[in-house]
Amino acid sequence: MTSNDTRNHIIHTGADLIGQKGFGATGINAVLTTAGVPKGSFYHYFSSKNDFGLAVIDTFAQEYDTKLDRILNDGSRSCVDRLRAYFDSGLETMTSGEFTRGCLIGNLGQELAGQNETFRKHLDTVFQGWEKRFERCIEEARQAGDVDATINPTDVASFLLSGWEGAILRAKVLKSTEPMERFVRVFFRQCLGVA
Repeated sequence: MTSNDTRNHIIHTGADLIGQKGFGATGINAVLTTAGVPKGSFYHYFSSKNDFGLAVIDTFAQEYDTKLDRILNDGSRSCVDRLRAYFDSGLETMTSGEFTRGCLIGNLGQELAGQNETFRKHLDTVFQGWEKRFERCIEEARQAGDVDATINPTDVASFLLSGWEGAILRAKVLKSTEPMERFVRVFFRQCLGVA
C-alpha cells in the first residue's frame, strides 16, 4: 500500500469500529490489529487518538457529502423524488447494518459533543453542510412549485436533519425502520405538503 492508502485504510477501519463500539470504546490497538498495520504507522499519520477521530469525521463527511450531492443534485429527478431517494438510501443502510450503526456523525455527536469542544465544533460544521444541501434542494422544489410555496426552506431543512437523526436513533433502539418510515411520511405531508 502507498502511504496515503495506509492512512485511509486505518481511517476506514477505525470508522467501522467506531460505528460498532463508539469512539471512547475503540482503542488504537484494536484499530491497528484489525487494519493489520504496525503501531508506528498510526503515529506516523496521527498525533493522537483525537487527531485520528477528527480524520475519521473528515473522511466520513467528505464521502457522505459526495453521496448527498449525487442524490440531491440529480437533475433527472424532481427535488421531491431526490429527497425520497435520500430517505430510501438511509432506510436501506439501516436494514443492511441490522440496526446496529446508524449515522456515524450522529453517533459521535451524541457521544462527544458534551465532552470535547473541538469535536463538537467539527461535528456541527458537518451537520451545517448537510443542512445547507437539504435547504438548496427544498428551495429548488419550492421554486418549481412541487411543495407548499409558504414553507421556509431553512426551517424545513433543519427539521429534516434533526428529525431524521432522531428517527435513526429510535430505529436503532427499536431494531425497526418504523420510526424512520413514520418520519418520512410526516415530513412529506406536514412539512412539504405533498403526499
